[in-house]
Amino acid sequence: MKNTALTHLHVALGAKMVPFAGFNMPVQYTGINDEHETVRTGVGMFDVSHMGEFILKGEKALDLIQKVSSNDASKLYDGKVQYAYLPNEEGGIVDDFLTYKIDDTTYLLVVNASNIEKDWNWISKFNTFGVEMKDISDKTSLFAVQGPKAADALQGLTDIELAPMEYYSFQKGVFAGVENVLVSATGYTGAGGFEIYVDNEHAEQVWNAIMEAGKAYGIKPIGLGARDTLRLEMGFCLYGNDIDDNTSPLAAGLGWVTKFTKDFVNSENLKAEKEKGLSQKLVGFEMIDRGIPRHDYEIINAEGEKIGRVTSGTQSPTLKKSIGLGYVDTAYAKDGSEIFISIRNQPIKAVVKKSPFVK
Repeated sequence: MKNTALTHLHVALGAKMVPFAGFNMPVQYTGINDEHETVRTGVGMFDVSHMGEFILKGEKALDLIQKVSSNDASKLYDGKVQYAYLPNEEGGIVDDFLTYKIDDTTYLLVVNASNIEKDWNWISKFNTFGVEMKDISDKTSLFAVQGPKAADALQGLTDIELAPMEYYSFQKGVFAGVENVLVSATGYTGAGGFEIYVDNEHAEQVWNAIMEAGKAYGIKPIGLGARDTLRLEMGFCLYGNDIDDNTSPLAAGLGWVTKFTKDFVNSENLKAEKEKGLSQKLVGFEMIDRGIPRHDYEIINAEGEKIGRVTSGTQSPTLKKSIGLGYVDTAYAKDGSEIFISIRNQPIKAVVKKSPFVK
């Protein structure tokens, strides 16, 4: 089990620690509902240092990214971030990831913790371009400071103008007295905020400075439990739950980051799948009757026939009702469609709802 640079700190803060993607991670501190509310209405900080970071460097770094990424990275400019996925050759997804363009020959890729080795091997397989690849995951800490008060809480720590930063952009600068910190206007909560990349040596200094600066704004440390409820309220996919090696990216609603204007891994087959039409789609749904949908529960129609499966589900702390994501036959994918979740062999009524669930 790996630790982040701050595991000792989370233990000291009384966090409930759980194994996650091979790391010892804080799942909650004061409780999921309280932490969720803190991020939605104020500001909270997650240690997400388990995430993976690769540097791609060289004249043909863009060519390699264009080959493995579903999105068009040629559209990026310095300081811009892009969401995409790595298609596999069988019609599924190796991982979803972010590309940061640092300059014309330098890119940072941020990948999911559970897929660091898999993604590294996958990208390396296509590196016929002589691109220098560096895995800096074990040297890098990542803090997500999320919530409507994030910019105000952090501004005193840096000369980077935070509030005007556009969504999915980043800057490098001095932060909390540490040089070369990457500050990114990204996040996985829908609550606004920033993600701070810093080397492990300065991680504790930066964490403590943020907690101190955020005191006046009621900042709290937030665990992975609330990260999951927050992302689910936005309808964001989680790799391993909603998307994986066997799920179609088009069925998962990732057509918006699938650019057929270029050639990439498996692009011809994906294009053919799109033209043929999809048999299933990933949808959001809200429970009408009482019950919490869980990963892999069956989704059935009024006649009791199986029409799909749940991929994620929870009790939404904001809406005070159960919500979920799942794949259903396209005939049932329309907003407002009545579906049933099979919970302990009982059909529990739900309705298909366009995400985000929380505006």
